[in-house]
Amino acid sequence: MKGRDGFHRWVRGSICLGSRERKALNALIFGVGTDIIEVRRVGDKLARTKGLKEKVFTPREIEYCETKKMSAQHFAARFSAKEAFLKAMGTGWSGGHRFDEIEVVNDALGKPELFVHGKVKIFCEARGITGMTVSLSHIKDMATAVVVLEKNPSPVE
Repeated sequence: MKGRDGFHRWVRGSICLGSRERKALNALIFGVGTDIIEVRRVGDKLARTKGLKEKVFTPREIEYCETKKMSAQHFAARFSAKEAFLKAMGTGWSGGHRFDEIEVVNDALGKPELFVHGKVKIFCEARGITGMTVSLSHIKDMATAVVVLEKNPSPVE
């Protein structure tokens, strides 16, 4: 449906929202990050660099990935998620955040979930980030991830 301003109006549930209402809802999104990486690059680097796996991934991530036939794909997808998370934070590598402070764990149904620790957790708490969503995909040669960080809404004036 087109609004008076000529733009398509966003629909949330059955309510059409104008630009003023959209701005208030947009405040719920803290940041979005995406990343894509070559599976072979991650696999080769992990095989060549002693201790890198333990530096980048948590014990739960390592255990999960190593149970998979194509473990490099799963490691690459998690690496991509960590990069996407840093992009969603808007900080990149600044602030002393470490990869092993961002953890991707699959729930009982296989859905990936994000957990944060250390300085990353402190960063998220300080900024009111209350929700984290991750989507992972991988094929033989490539892995990709998208991360959305949500925060508590500010009161609308």
